[in-house]
Amino acid sequence: MQFTPGFRLNPLQTSLLSLGLLAMPALAQTDAPKANETMVVTATQTKHTELTAPASVSVVTRADLDKMNVNNIGDALKHVPGVNIIGTNPTGRNEIKIRGMGGDYTLLLVNGKRVNARETLGSSFGNDFDLSSIPMAAIERIEVIRGPVSSLYGADALGGVVNVILRQARDKTEAAVGYTHTMPTKGQGGDANQGSAFVSGSLIDNTLLGSVVVEGYQRDNWKSEQSNNPDADALEKREVVNVLSSLKWLVADNQDIDFDLGYNQNDMDSYFNNVPRAPTAPATPHNVQELDRLSLGLTHNGRWQHFDSRVRYYFEQTDLMDDSQLNGGAADVTQTNHTVDGQVSGYLGDHLLTSGAEFRDTELEHSRNIANGSVSANQSAVYLQDEFSFGDLALTLSGRLDHHETYGNEFSPRAYALYSLSDEWVLKGGIGKAFKAPTLAQSSEGFSTTACRGACQVIGNPDLKPETAISYEFGTAYEADRFGAGVTGFHNEIEDLIQSDQWGPGYRPSVMTYLNVKKARIKGLELTGWVDVLDNVSLAGNWTLLDSEDRSTGDDLAKTPDHTGNLSLDWKASDVVSANLAWQYVGSQIIKVPARNAQAFKSKHYQTLDVNTNWTVTPALDFKLGITNLTNTQRDEVATDADFILEGRSVYAGVEYKL
Repeated sequence: MQFTPGFRLNPLQTSLLSLGLLAMPALAQTDAPKANETMVVTATQTKHTELTAPASVSVVTRADLDKMNVNNIGDALKHVPGVNIIGTNPTGRNEIKIRGMGGDYTLLLVNGKRVNARETLGSSFGNDFDLSSIPMAAIERIEVIRGPVSSLYGADALGGVVNVILRQARDKTEAAVGYTHTMPTKGQGGDANQGSAFVSGSLIDNTLLGSVVVEGYQRDNWKSEQSNNPDADALEKREVVNVLSSLKWLVADNQDIDFDLGYNQNDMDSYFNNVPRAPTAPATPHNVQELDRLSLGLTHNGRWQHFDSRVRYYFEQTDLMDDSQLNGGAADVTQTNHTVDGQVSGYLGDHLLTSGAEFRDTELEHSRNIANGSVSANQSAVYLQDEFSFGDLALTLSGRLDHHETYGNEFSPRAYALYSLSDEWVLKGGIGKAFKAPTLAQSSEGFSTTACRGACQVIGNPDLKPETAISYEFGTAYEADRFGAGVTGFHNEIEDLIQSDQWGPGYRPSVMTYLNVKKARIKGLELTGWVDVLDNVSLAGNWTLLDSEDRSTGDDLAKTPDHTGNLSLDWKASDVVSANLAWQYVGSQIIKVPARNAQAFKSKHYQTLDVNTNWTVTPALDFKLGITNLTNTQRDEVATDADFILEGRSVYAGVEYKL
């Protein structure tokens, strides 16, 4: 596009231009977009650059994924500022924590659609089925919003949002096959194999586009000498198959219809340490879980003269066979989600308005834990967002009203301001309210979950209240051609946190429930920066400081590191060879240790170093070689006593061929 000398778009106008809602005349001088500029959509469901998005946003690109050894979404996000990948299970399951908020408060989306199998596994043994349900080969980029955005997305977005944007089919045929093998150099077993195939292109010229991705991942169980129980697994055996296909019908120049079909199979097998244990429970119980997921989506997109529209329906069903020696037998669990939503976005005067409505219905069937066999809940919502500006000041105001059939109405407002000091330098900040409704397992009186290492049951409590949070943030960011930096401070006040009743000295009931008993405060600071040291050498880093407090006890929140830091050095040695060094520091954190009477102790900091190399032998053939945890770092005795064992030094090698 052409502009007059000195002409500059404000952030709102940049958004409108990208949507085709604002037209500018062709003038004398060209002001092309920066080569390293990335557009994001998750913060507002309209397009912005990373710099001008009214939120704290990070993007993991396809190029970032290609230079790492990535097996699931958790692996892909481990170096993002404000994000911690925290172990939830003694055999290697993880969750994504954003700014100290647990995995239950991170909303996972795929192309803006919810991915949610959390209700399926109501136990405390860890649930990361969602993180491995998306094939890595299908991802174009991942957008991470840090901080609550319930004003657009409703419940579960109390901590932040992870939106996985998939590769889109184009007229030109594209195809690739890849394979990676990973082998630990310490411990026993743990070898992993990942293979993928991807093809997309035009099925009918100018009418029908399609794509298919097939990916498989298989990992042997891994045993470590760090384990207090030599028969227990430090990493469970896992087998994953993902199939994802899509069709796009180009109905007209301004309309298209998308049909998506996905299948995910995720089988896990492990022996974990159960000492101390109930007298009748095994010391090393065997756990087998086999999950099958089917997802369907149908979307109509319209680009009209004065507005854009989207109407869609998506369906998700997960079937889990849950067989654990602690549960006393196998259980069949089925979760079914139906979602219908619609959205309209258009320019009205000086205001870009985005409005929408959503209806969700969830049903959970359980052959063992639910008294009458099934429970269900539905919720509906309407939302409105207004983006407008006064000169260099861009404002975003939004609000969402959710109605839950059990918990009534929740209103989530948000206000955000961004001031452009120049084309490269902005100030931004805002305030928002968010909420999270209790899960079906937490709120259904007839739902019971095995806990206390098999020695007690936790039943649902229908009198629970939703968890709510008020969040503030303010920061500044600068982006030039060869360097950039940013700093953001944030403060979250959370009320009515839900926790299960827990055993304590002299208190060991066989049946317990969930309670709204906690208030928490999390505040912190995020620092980010990058610089092109040379034309072929770049350095990027981030540092997050967290101060968390359980207001009911004055203690730090568990598994919330006080510091997290990342440094990444990229070197393009030649047209053939490139290399990356990735260093991570994870600060001290509180961990509850079952082997020490479930008391809380502080686990010391640790740091890891990964070395990744890529070899572009021909334009069609790539190799990658690398080592993760090069120094074979081990966590301290507090962590290993709680069976949180860091995977040792591993070597990986991979190949990709593009057709």
